[in-house]
Amino acid sequence: MAHLGFIGLGIMGKPMAGHLLKAGHTLYVHSRTASCVKALETEGASPCTHAKEVAAKATVIFLMLPDTPDVEEVLFGKDGVSEGIKPGSTVIDMSSISPIATRRFAERLLTINVEMLDAPVSGGQTGAENGTLSIMVGGKETVFSAMQPYLELMGKNIVHIGGNGDGQVCKIANQIVVALTLAGVSEALVLASKAGADPAKVRQALLGGFAQSKILEVHGERMLKRTFAPGFRVRLHQKDLNIALQTGRELGVSLPNTALVQELLSAVSADGGADLDSSILIKALEKLANHKVG
Repeated sequence: MAHLGFIGLGIMGKPMAGHLLKAGHTLYVHSRTASCVKALETEGASPCTHAKEVAAKATVIFLMLPDTPDVEEVLFGKDGVSEGIKPGSTVIDMSSISPIATRRFAERLLTINVEMLDAPVSGGQTGAENGTLSIMVGGKETVFSAMQPYLELMGKNIVHIGGNGDGQVCKIANQIVVALTLAGVSEALVLASKAGADPAKVRQALLGGFAQSKILEVHGERMLKRTFAPGFRVRLHQKDLNIALQTGRELGVSLPNTALVQELLSAVSADGGADLDSSILIKALEKLANHKVG
């Protein structure tokens, strides 16, 4: 069994790390959330005081962190991974961050003979807990093949997209599709409800046709039941769309609908919804229509 490290034990990271532990691997963990570290320690994980210690003890180090600056700090800051990691080790960043920064990080790690995969995920908390995440991987194919058995403990749909950064590009595409579909489902349910139709029955009918989607199935139900506990927080979706828009600007790609949904998310965030599930997007449409669904 391998000596693995996991840094970042939030809503997603904690259950993902748990799958590695349950498979029998030795696991070294570090997180700003002491309670999550303690929970995994009771299951057999070894807590570490900083990222440097994790890197010194493990040969494969997983990261699951909020944003690009967090990943850079954990990798290259004081007591970071780069200060303790052994040549020949591998870093697998499963955070959702900038693809351009990811390529830069991979180049820096390669100078100390450390390989990197970017492996962002989709599937939310439920996917993390059930080990059914979709994982989009960027990096050398040989490194991906060597690391795939570990990824298979956390996900079911695992695709090697291309070189470093390409996994993050795929995640940007995923978040655009999710965001725009959330807006479409919200608009449809608000319209149906204000027109006097039963939005629950409208959703049921749509699930049997060409409009069917995972967003309509899962988030549509949350919208109708008003269950907005995260899931995937609004502020994290905003972060991902900011990355998409920034990348689009750098590449000269216009993303007008992404920008519109980002503004709707900003509206619900300003109304106190930043730490609720992104399905709360429907509230922005309800305010514009002066009508509450249900």
